[in-house]
Amino acid sequence: MDLTYWEAIILGIIQGLTEFLPVSSSGHLELAGYLFGFDEPDNLAFTAALHGGTVLSTIVVFRHELRKLIKGFFEFRMNPETIFILNILISLVPIVFVGFMFEDRIESLFTGNILLVGCALLVTACLLTFANYAKPRTRPVTPQSAFIIGIAQAVAVIPGISRSGATISAGLMQGLKREEVSKFSFLMVLIPIIGMNLLAIFKMPAGDSFFAGPVIAGFLTAFVVGTAACRWMIRLVNRGKLIWFAIYCAAVGSASIIMSFVNP
Repeated sequence: MDLTYWEAIILGIIQGLTEFLPVSSSGHLELAGYLFGFDEPDNLAFTAALHGGTVLSTIVVFRHELRKLIKGFFEFRMNPETIFILNILISLVPIVFVGFMFEDRIESLFTGNILLVGCALLVTACLLTFANYAKPRTRPVTPQSAFIIGIAQAVAVIPGISRSGATISAGLMQGLKREEVSKFSFLMVLIPIIGMNLLAIFKMPAGDSFFAGPVIAGFLTAFVVGTAACRWMIRLVNRGKLIWFAIYCAAVGSASIIMSFVNP
């Protein structure tokens, strides 16, 4: 698919916003294809560039935390940084099993099916509502809670189930500290997204290029918008303001279901 600059920028905005806000990036890309008349691109360079932009956003926003984690890990002792990284690795077990083995099959069921995407958005709305009213506690992330958050991330391969919404909700409903949940949720996705991008690069056909104008435009847009969205989302989680996203997901999900019957 040949993308125009405007399509690349629109997709970059959608990716940058919805990767961090708990409203499902994959679900919104499906809805964008339905509303604007273009499909999610099969250009692997562009797909990798979009995700690369949001990965870079995460690295920029959490650069101080990442530096501290790396420094602590290479002290080669069981300090808080090493424990945090081990919990991140534990959280990856479900997504490695489900995401890499079944993601394509799951996404194929939802491709172009805004009815299923709408239903999944309603599930996201329910998760965010439960999390919004969860009693604030100060429990730290443990191996058990990290694995449960990892299961939530694996479920979020379904378009319409927000990855950040599912993982943050899973953490808050376990009574984990809000600040810890937001940091853990955003950092745990770095390894799987980087891994999927590397796979996309290895599979890239000869015709795809990272130096095409729309690819660069999509990358820059996703990075700039993603950086702002990530910082905004951290503040919202820490203040317990998830209910507005629950309302939004419920509204968009309901509209998607209605549209699927009006324009089957």
